[in-house]
Amino acid sequence: MEHRIRLIKGDITSIQADAIVNAANRTLLGGGGVDGAIHRAAGPELLEACRLLNGCETGQAKITPGFLLPAHYVIHTVGPVWSGGNKNEPELLKNCYRSSLELALEKGLKSIAFPNISTGVYRFPKDLAAEIAIETVMQFLDENGPDMEVLFVVFDQENETLYNSLLET
Repeated sequence: MEHRIRLIKGDITSIQADAIVNAANRTLLGGGGVDGAIHRAAGPELLEACRLLNGCETGQAKITPGFLLPAHYVIHTVGPVWSGGNKNEPELLKNCYRSSLELALEKGLKSIAFPNISTGVYRFPKDLAAEIAIETVMQFLDENGPDMEVLFVVFDQENETLYNSLLET
């Protein structure tokens, strides 16, 4: 089955898509890395909208408007902190992608852009995270129809190389 998956190297806050995914912390009140960048780019209304969500559990996702971003929505998901792999981290990361895609499907969104969830300060191994991301997205598109475009937005050369090699197979 043909998947509508694209890889982009760049800044997720500049992506024009129905939704971008924020790799958030459990408070949803902003932080470092991609989370901080999305909050800065979206403006202070995003923080106010996130306050109303009362946080989010690891592996789950919640949605807000995109405010000043080119994307219409921000889907906030909380990735697992890597602790060696024995605390269900791979399954929790898979749930981040599934929960985000399910929210997008419920809202009737046609395009969603993902950053590299949990691979920054949460130290999830980049190669394993890329495998989980691509496998989970492909499985979801197979089950729910290919009419959603999924963008993987990578920030660094290492992730671009990893995703390219996995998407070519």
